[in-house]
Amino acid sequence: MTRPERAAVPPLRHIVALGGGGFSMEPANLLLDDYVLALTGKPRPRVLFVPTASGDSPGYVERFLAAFPAARADASWLGLFNRDDGDLRARVLAQDVVYVGGGNTANLLVVWRLHGLDVILREAWEKGVVLAGVSAGALCWFEGGTTDSFGPALAPLRDGLAFLAGSFSPHYDGEVRRRATHHAAILAGLPDGLAADDGAAIHFVGTRVHEAVASGPNAKAYRLDRRGDGVSETALPTRFLGGGAPHRARDVEA
Repeated sequence: MTRPERAAVPPLRHIVALGGGGFSMEPANLLLDDYVLALTGKPRPRVLFVPTASGDSPGYVERFLAAFPAARADASWLGLFNRDDGDLRARVLAQDVVYVGGGNTANLLVVWRLHGLDVILREAWEKGVVLAGVSAGALCWFEGGTTDSFGPALAPLRDGLAFLAGSFSPHYDGEVRRRATHHAAILAGLPDGLAADDGAAIHFVGTRVHEAVASGPNAKAYRLDRRGDGVSETALPTRFLGGGAPHRARDVEA
């Protein structure tokens, strides 16, 4: 008797949104980056750095390569301003992690869409490539958020990739006007959403929050919801990666 074939189990889809931190902000504290690498389950994962938001800053690329040496990862970077890669799709889909750097979120979105990278990244996510990023590299995955892309003053951004629902604010405790500006934007129509301090990250499995983690004991992540003429701010349980009680996975969606 022929046994029926089992349906293939779809891979888990991971996104890690860093409010701040990682190699670019905490070069002596790589707990958040280690967390991202561990999601691959590989001792030496393939990690592709995408520094579009910084205009492919050479210094940024150098810092990435220094933080991800050969013993830690098979690291490379993707340039779009002086593009020398003919097959973006094959390059991206061959990775275990795509790590997006900070900078100008609005410019990042324009350039990605021009090159079709937005579509490729969605395919990569659905195939199980871990997507991660800091600041602009975290905001881009949401419907929108607050950004300094349009000048020194923070302003709403409403045309993110929308892999994840709602809005996002990085640097929630690291910039004086970030919290107030994001609350005001929600009251003016920006979707409810999430925020992360510098040194905190929110890990999504599928499109739901799996857990919040931090590279320091005081960094937090938050849920933001409009309530009448105000915004309700609820701190999420945030696991300090440097120690503390074992975490319990929660609210997981494949």
